[in-house]
This record gives sequence, structure tokens and C-alpha cells, in this order.
Amino acid sequence: MPKLDRLEATRLLAGPDVADPMRVVVVTTFDLDEYVYGALRGGACGFLLKDSGPALLAEAVRAAAADDSLVSPSVTVRLLKHVTALQAEPAPAAPARSAPPVEPLTDRELDVVRLVALGRTNAEIAAELYVSLSTVKTHLSSVQLKLAARNRVEIAAWAWQHGHAQAGG
Repeated sequence: MPKLDRLEATRLLAGPDVADPMRVVVVTTFDLDEYVYGALRGGACGFLLKDSGPALLAEAVRAAAADDSLVSPSVTVRLLKHVTALQAEPAPAAPARSAPPVEPLTDRELDVVRLVALGRTNAEIAAELYVSLSTVKTHLSSVQLKLAARNRVEIAAWAWQHGHAQAGG
């Protein structure tokens, strides 16, 4: 892209200031934390490494079309380690998205949030909690509103930042 940086293009298409943001999946060879963070902060709903393979690419496109997110597993592990490492450090002024929920999350919403943070799909969450897929989607919509989160990635980051990502509760 000779005239525009990929991250800037993502921000212009899907960023927080875009009135009707597009669903952007970044596919790249750049396995750099700064690039991942820049893409996700810029509004990308997915981030894949080019060596992820066609099955994961198809899954990411389906996730984006379903208003969901998918990040390469190797990148997800690094992101979560980074987020948990930040918990140990005193944070400067926290961004608005890290603020406490507008309204407290219910116990069931916290169950859903925990499973999202552990990388479960909606179908896996439904099976684990013995609820329907539409119930999981309803809980996720409610959580997004309460946390002012734009996608699953932000929900997972919130869960890790606030100690709601441990397996088993």
C-alpha cells in the first residue's frame, strides 16, 4: 500500500471515530505486538498471520460477518499474557474502555465473559452453560453495552484486566 499504511487504512475503515465502521480482518506476516495492538485499537475485528491457513481465514471471515472477532491463537496467547502483566503494574489514567461497567454484570454474564476470555466460541459457551446459542448472543450484547466494548476482543481484555478470566470461575 504505497500511499496509506495498513493500520491507518484499518482505522479509517473501522476505527472508533467511524460512524458506520466496516468489519476488518487483518491478515499479515507481521507478527509484532505493536502491529497487533495497532490493528485492534484501530478497529480490526480479526487478526491473522498469513501462515494460519485457509480454514482459520474462513473462520475469521465468518466471525466478522456474524459481528464477532477472531485472533490467531498464537497472537491471543501473547495478548492475554500482556494484559495480565499489565495488571501487576500500576496503570496511568485508565482508558474509558477499562472503566467499571455502566451497570453491574450479572453472574451469568460473568460466566459468559470468563468463557469468552478463555477463547470459547458462542457454541462452546452455550454447550458449557447449558443454554441456547441465542441466549449466549443476548448475554454478549448486554455485556458489550454494559462495558462499552466494541467486540469480543475488548470483552476478553476487560475480563483479563479485572480477574474474570480464570478457568473454573
